[in-house]
Amino acid sequence: MPKRDPGPSVKDKELYEKLRDDGNSKEKSARIANAAANTSRKSVGRKGGKSPEYDDWTAEDLRKRAAEIGIEGRSKMRKGDLIKALRNH
Repeated sequence: MPKRDPGPSVKDKELYEKLRDDGNSKEKSARIANAAANTSRKSVGRKGGKSPEYDDWTAEDLRKRAAEIGIEGRSKMRKGDLIKALRNH
């Protein structure tokens, strides 16, 4: 696959490419690559785990979270669609 130029804001271009090849969005790939560059790739995987899984959230809470991160069309999404959109953002 041809190399993509993620731009100067991406700090770990190799990880960015791997994440994009795995099917992640540009935004998510850049976020993970930059977090890994700030600490280490190993420690990035250990972050999180403080929030319940999206399956346990109410649809209204999922819509609020989707609004926070700018997912469009969230008001018409069902719970399963909201979960999928949040996980793939």
